[in-house]
Amino acid sequence: MSEKMLLYLGLMIPFLGTTLGSGFVFLLKNELKPAVEKVLLGFASGVMIAASVWSLLIPSIEMAQEQGKIGWLPASIGFMTGVIFLLVLDKIIPHLHVQDEKPEGFKAALQKKTMMILAVTLHNIPEGMAVGVVFAGALAGTANITMASAFALAIGIAIQNIPEGAVISMPLAAAGGGKGKSFLYGTLSGIVEPIGALLTIIMTGLIDSLLPYILAFAAGAMIYVVVEELIPDAQEGKHSDYATIGVAVGFVLMMILDVALG
Repeated sequence: MSEKMLLYLGLMIPFLGTTLGSGFVFLLKNELKPAVEKVLLGFASGVMIAASVWSLLIPSIEMAQEQGKIGWLPASIGFMTGVIFLLVLDKIIPHLHVQDEKPEGFKAALQKKTMMILAVTLHNIPEGMAVGVVFAGALAGTANITMASAFALAIGIAIQNIPEGAVISMPLAAAGGGKGKSFLYGTLSGIVEPIGALLTIIMTGLIDSLLPYILAFAAGAMIYVVVEELIPDAQEGKHSDYATIGVAVGFVLMMILDVALG
C-alpha cells in the first residue's frame, strides 16, 4: 500500500470509530445507563491523557532537542497555546452537553440537538489535530515518530470515539429525533476529525520547525477537553468510582498501543 493510501486510511480511522459508536442507536433500545456512561467518559479521558503524553508531548520534547532547541520550551508554549485556543472556542461556540440544561458559548437561536452536536464536534477538533500532526511527523521522517505510532494514536482515538458516538446519538433518539437522523447527526459530529487532521498536515508541511509546537498544541487542547468537560461529567453524581476505573483502563490501553506499536 502506498504512503498516501496509508495516510488517508489513518486519517479516517477515528471517524470510523465515531460512526460505529453512533450505530449503537440501532442496537440499544434505551439511553445508556448512567454507570455505563460514567465508565465510557472515564475511558475516553484516560485515552486522551495517555495520548497527550506518549504520542504528543514526549515526541515534542525529543524533536525540539534534535533541532537544537531547549526541549521543554516548545512543548510548554505549544501546550499552553492549545489550552487557550480551546478555552476561546469553548466561550465562543454555542454548544450544549448531554448532561446539562444550560448551553455554553454565545447565545444563538439553535435547536437543542444542534448544540449537542456542536459540543461533541468541539471536542473532536483537538483529536483530529493530534492525529494529523503525528502523521505529519511520520511523513517528515522524524526518528521519534513512526507510521506505526501514528496508527497507534489513530486507533486509540477511534476506540474512545465509539462511546462518544453513542453518547450523542442515543440521547438524540430518546428525545424523539428518530434513529436514522440520530445516527446521521452522531456520525457528522466526527467529520471534523479527518478534516482537522488534513489541515494540520498541510500547515505542518509548510514549516517543519513548527512540528514540536503543534504536537504540544494538540496535547494542550486535548487535556483542556478532559479537565474541563469529560472528567467533571464522569465524576458528577453516583458511580464516580466506575469513571475512575474507566480512566485507568483507557490510559493503560493507549499507553500499550503507543509503546507496542510505536
